[in-house]
Amino acid sequence: MLQMMTGYWVTQVVRTAAELRIADHLHPDGATPAEVAEAESLDPDSAFRFLRACASLGLAASTDGRRFTGTPLLGTLRSDAPGSLRDLALWGGAESHWLPWGRLADAVRAGAPRTEAALGAPIFDWLAAHPGEAEVFTNAMTAMTRGLAHKLADVIDLKGARVAVDVGGAGGNLVQTLMRRHPGLTGVVLDLPHVAAEAEASAASMGVADRFTFVGGDFFDEVPPGDVHLLKFVLHDWDDDACVRILRNCRAALGPGGRVLVMELLVDKVGTPGLEPLMDLNMMALSTGRERSLDEFGALFERAGLTPVSAASSGSRVHVLELIPA
Repeated sequence: MLQMMTGYWVTQVVRTAAELRIADHLHPDGATPAEVAEAESLDPDSAFRFLRACASLGLAASTDGRRFTGTPLLGTLRSDAPGSLRDLALWGGAESHWLPWGRLADAVRAGAPRTEAALGAPIFDWLAAHPGEAEVFTNAMTAMTRGLAHKLADVIDLKGARVAVDVGGAGGNLVQTLMRRHPGLTGVVLDLPHVAAEAEASAASMGVADRFTFVGGDFFDEVPPGDVHLLKFVLHDWDDDACVRILRNCRAALGPGGRVLVMELLVDKVGTPGLEPLMDLNMMALSTGRERSLDEFGALFERAGLTPVSAASSGSRVHVLELIPA
């Protein structure tokens, strides 16, 4: 119980290690606290105390108490590591994430998110007004997608598809991964205008810029036409009525024979260990959304005029639900 009670301390140690690029400074030969302090403009004594705490958590090691080396666990936060978790660590302990979670009890009492109480605005409105934190969020979502994209691509069938639209796709890593696997596929990302530069830069780095288009807009208004519409971690951000509106817009924009692919966590029976119930509380604190069971998704799809035809595991906790117009 004491470990659970102090769990948020660890969250902030990890976030601070990511912000101060501790993994970069301790890899591969390590560094003294004074060297880290000089590199990051830190108080030297505080740098030592922080590295000592990192060592107690298995993030660092030291044989003499003077020089610290990074562990493989800390290596996941290196800024230049393939599949780096640094951006996710920054987001997990960021103000826009952290403060609403501090009011979780109020969210349970009221049945409503705490972002307005904690931040003064709904989460996506707040991010739109704070470009720095919006960049942290976008980078974190890109990092999460980067870790999943190939697993999702393994189970996504794009046979016969010419245009894939990544609805709310942020940096576009998912659709761009699919484009690399399918040279004849054109990819589109629909998202808020402030992520356009990142999406276009990502397309260029993946060598698919000539087949990629970014569309700035709002998926509650309309969705670009396509053969396949991708909804990855979109529906869990919104309440049922909002989800139905998004799904109906996707349905209306499908070409003949088109499909909607929903990629989400699935809540299992009560008591099943896993991320899903905790992520559901994350949605409760931050947004009007929720994690859903397969039956709950089925009710949304029926309201939107869509019929599920398959549900595939991606080899991770994320499932791909394939829908066609009813």
